[in-house]
Amino acid sequence: MANEKLKNYKYDKDALKNKTIFITGATDGIGRVLAIQSAKLGAKVVIHGRNKKKLEVVYDEIIVDPKCRKPVIAMLDYETATSETYSSLSESIMNDFKCIDGLIHCAGILGDRSSIEQYDPGLWQKVMHVNLTAPFVLTQALMPSLKLSKHPSVIFTSSGVSQIGKAFWGAYCVSKFGTEALSQILAQELTHTSFRVNCINPGAVKTKMRLAAYPAENRDKLKLPEEILSPYIFLMDDESLGITNKCYDAQ
Repeated sequence: MANEKLKNYKYDKDALKNKTIFITGATDGIGRVLAIQSAKLGAKVVIHGRNKKKLEVVYDEIIVDPKCRKPVIAMLDYETATSETYSSLSESIMNDFKCIDGLIHCAGILGDRSSIEQYDPGLWQKVMHVNLTAPFVLTQALMPSLKLSKHPSVIFTSSGVSQIGKAFWGAYCVSKFGTEALSQILAQELTHTSFRVNCINPGAVKTKMRLAAYPAENRDKLKLPEEILSPYIFLMDDESLGITNKCYDAQ
């Protein structure tokens, strides 16, 4: 039933009206276009990243449309953020908004495409921290704001290497296994609430990360980020009420 609803889903121009949505990794790729499109659909977006100039560019792209609500910039570097940083962000969100209706995790790094035998332990820790630990901490920090929403939704971005181990994908593969586990655990823990917690596997998309992973690939055959947004919007829209603990392929 859930898959059928998604398959037939066509969002209208006000699909996310009056919602406040926090989007990580909003400076590039899927996060960037998702932030812009969510704003066009009526959402107040909180755009997260660690590069102020890039966030300001996204901000400007959103406010060009007079129908869009002004976004809010949330500077946070996953690599250097402390517990105090997350606490401060949580307090700021609580003070500035009535609630957060949605949290979409798009931020992530690839790491190295090398064997386990040769993988640098320091890089391994970095990838695991940015892709798995930081999203856990951020989700935890924003839970008070999410609980104030009538129908909160949390979306984690998964991967095609999140369920079956793939040689030479190292920490990235392991972190995405963990991402799906984190999503499933949180969904089960919130079963008797109005929370929805789900995963989306974007598939092969024309992004910088995809280029780094597959430098010899024919990029003309890849989907653009703009073409795979429907599942994200569906899971933010009230059309998906009651759907939780799922993992969807965007393609």
